[in-house]
Amino acid sequence: MKKPFVLTTATAADAPSLTQFVNAAYRGDTARQGWTTEADLLDGQRIDEAGLRDMLALPHAAILLCQSETGELLGSFHAQAKGELLYLSMLAVNPAGQTQGVGKFLLSAAEDYGRQHGCTTSKMTVISVRAELIAYYERRGYHLTGTTEPFPTDPRYGIPKQPLVLLVLEKSL
Repeated sequence: MKKPFVLTTATAADAPSLTQFVNAAYRGDTARQGWTTEADLLDGQRIDEAGLRDMLALPHAAILLCQSETGELLGSFHAQAKGELLYLSMLAVNPAGQTQGVGKFLLSAAEDYGRQHGCTTSKMTVISVRAELIAYYERRGYHLTGTTEPFPTDPRYGIPKQPLVLLVLEKSL
């Protein structure tokens, strides 16, 4: 039986708790409980509160939240419509609750957000050595474009433990 999820949108008031949630999902020992951890690739945080607030303030952007019926935060995903392009980033799912459909729910909601804003293509970047995550997105219709982007050198996004590059994935909406 499919678990019921509630979709909401983050506000600036959510920034402190959402920053903590995202960092726990991506880095450190908590993140190692799930299959999508970056803890072995990067040290430090994934995002700081100021960076999260900046993301919330971007034009035509939202951080979508997946909550349980009781209001527990299960996951989040940043979506920004830029003309016909939907840019997705920072999918975070509670590591203890991964494999429950939260990521699929948020990906679908984010793509719907893009369609509602006139987007025809969805784009994201994934760290090149994250083969399992790339395969996850490929199963959902995304394809590698052959384009790469440098990994950000700003330490507020983490400190790489090895050289990293981002691969660009796209999907027609």
